[in-house]
Amino acid sequence: MQPDHKEQSNRSIIHIDMDCFFAAIEIRERPELINRPVAVGGNPSSRGVLTTCNYIARKYGCRSAMPGFKALELCPDLIILPVRHDLYRKESYKIRDIFKQTTQLIEPLSLDEAYLDVSHLKTDPSKIAKQIRQQIKDERGLTSSAGIASNKMLAKIASDWNKPDGQYHIPDEHINAFMKELPATKIWGVGEKTAHKLNEMGVNTCKELQSIELSTLHQKFGKFGVNLYQLCRGIDDRSVITNRERKSTSVERTFKININQINEAKAKFKSILLELKDDLTTNHSDRKLKSAFVKITFSDFQKTSTEKKSNRINSELFNELLINSWERGKGKSVRLIGAGVRFEPKKTKSSLDQMNLFD
Repeated sequence: MQPDHKEQSNRSIIHIDMDCFFAAIEIRERPELINRPVAVGGNPSSRGVLTTCNYIARKYGCRSAMPGFKALELCPDLIILPVRHDLYRKESYKIRDIFKQTTQLIEPLSLDEAYLDVSHLKTDPSKIAKQIRQQIKDERGLTSSAGIASNKMLAKIASDWNKPDGQYHIPDEHINAFMKELPATKIWGVGEKTAHKLNEMGVNTCKELQSIELSTLHQKFGKFGVNLYQLCRGIDDRSVITNRERKSTSVERTFKININQINEAKAKFKSILLELKDDLTTNHSDRKLKSAFVKITFSDFQKTSTEKKSNRINSELFNELLINSWERGKGKSVRLIGAGVRFEPKKTKSSLDQMNLFD
């Protein structure tokens, strides 16, 4: 049975994705780098990783989350610039102001991408996307790509279709054909584990996924199986959420030299907690806390995390979580330690001072 897209046909969603945002801003600030391979990230001599890189660097195989030293092996002429979050955040707000000239129904996903609901406008959504992208280019000197469809999942997939500096529209009448050719890994929510399970079932494309009964998907994937049944057919009823709450915040450190002793880890951990405290008191003083967590990456890149519910979090609790996570390594050295908190949904205001955080 073919899915009914009548509900979706009344919706017009645009997904705007800035092209290699951080690197593009840096190159705009330093035009002499325009034809050079450029990346933004941590110091490669201190195990820094790339946050992003321009398309010239990508031709050499460089990509985000790649260790800087590896990127330099692939592209010896790569210019790695330090991350400047404040600059990127300010630029993101200016681009968001451009979005607001068209619609107030905006759901930011990160500094460099957002959903825009333009269903209430009578203009062709493809023309709207083109106008927004041109305004960003004219006013901010940056390029962006866009996807246009009747739902969020398809719009996000489409924005990646004609990158960089392009856009792609998936009309409702093309959804069925489009989905049948689409790799199942492109579906919203399908990560590495789900992809592996699907592969074991002989499923690589959405067409193959569509042949699986709903009951089978539910048995294999639980509630997400129901989502898969709909998403592989191009059905996504999620609305554009204009006030997305931040659910957590954290601070982490990758060490230049692996840590072998718990006492050394505790000493390094103090500065991590101080930075987390500063972030909480500066940026999240109105949020009620739900839990604290500590995460560790060992020398073999295995990861673990420990979490405990608490609305009164102090250094003693964090150190307890650190020890619990550390002991899971069974003697392995550690390359990264992080600490963070999860927030309760915003309902009532609370003061961090009243919770006696970080005694």
